[in-house]
Amino acid sequence: MKIEMLDLKGQYIKIKEEIDLEIENVLKETQFIGGRQVSEFATALSEYLSSKFVVTCANGTDALQIALMSLGLERGDEVIIPAFTYAATAEVVALLGLTPVLVDVHPDNFNLDTSQIPQVISEKTKAIMPVHLFGQSAEMAKVMEMAKRYGLKVIEDNAQAIGSKFLTDEGERINCGTIGDIGCTSFFPSKNLGCYGDGGAMFTQNQEIAERLKMIANHGQRIKYRHDVVGCNSRLDTIQAAILKVKLSKLDEYSSSRNMAAKAYCELLNGVEEIVIPKEMPYSTHVYHQFTIRCSRRDELKEHLMRQGIPTMIYYPFPIHHQPAFAERVAIRCDLAVAERLSGEVLSLPMHTELKSQVIKYIADSIKNFFCRQ
Repeated sequence: MKIEMLDLKGQYIKIKEEIDLEIENVLKETQFIGGRQVSEFATALSEYLSSKFVVTCANGTDALQIALMSLGLERGDEVIIPAFTYAATAEVVALLGLTPVLVDVHPDNFNLDTSQIPQVISEKTKAIMPVHLFGQSAEMAKVMEMAKRYGLKVIEDNAQAIGSKFLTDEGERINCGTIGDIGCTSFFPSKNLGCYGDGGAMFTQNQEIAERLKMIANHGQRIKYRHDVVGCNSRLDTIQAAILKVKLSKLDEYSSSRNMAAKAYCELLNGVEEIVIPKEMPYSTHVYHQFTIRCSRRDELKEHLMRQGIPTMIYYPFPIHHQPAFAERVAIRCDLAVAERLSGEVLSLPMHTELKSQVIKYIADSIKNFFCRQ
């Protein structure tokens, strides 16, 4: 059997009729930029997330950059980010002449360690950018508490956890990405809600912020040919919006499929002492963008699984401060031992909506066999 890290073809086949019809409508209407499907998708996403405003854009990295631009920060201002994340989180901060200030992450869920925030704050610190990594929420109650205490803005990087809920102490379920000042997401094809190209969006409950985000994403103009601020050109194409509108209606189903696969993995791998399986935190639901285990012999295990025809990925092999692009640009004011350790231990197994139980069992058995033969 052929095992896929991600099976987008299998997913497409199931919704082919709906997708093809939507694409055909776009081609017939020929409104390839700014067609009705863009606003229809934005409205549907707004309703799904219970976010008053959704502003679409070209990709998830643009979403983060535009969100930062909207805050009116000045060169040299600081933004707190986790040391263990995809490079885009730090990239947009550095591109704007801001300083990424790194904090470590929790070993259990790979998200920002809020206990370190007070020790890294300076008079230049203006924002926190928590990342909801691999499918579950950062500890947002504490993030928001810190932000209020120190007067900081919060931009949520929700590229990997759309559909996940943060659970408050009062029992309220709040969509990730809608808690801070601005939430950002990516519709890259591999994401839980992915299009067939590039796409992104920003969410906010604040009308003034929404208008500024929209203006910046449209060359800094509210009125055509009058440019009030320096902006950029970042649009979600109509054809991608049409595709996303269909896939949004399936998102809860997709999340359920991923959770079923994760449950099967956990049941089969429970008791394998040489690995650490993902832990679900009590304050968040999980949508399993990735199923990431930890193993001190990660590289050997990866090679073994490759020989068995099982693809795996390492997200991420280097913490931010070990990336050459950022080594001289970041501020380090706390210990980053967990991020450094995770980079040598994490291994993501195949995870997607089409994953079959027999495939999961084969993968789990292959992992067990690796350790049994040692």
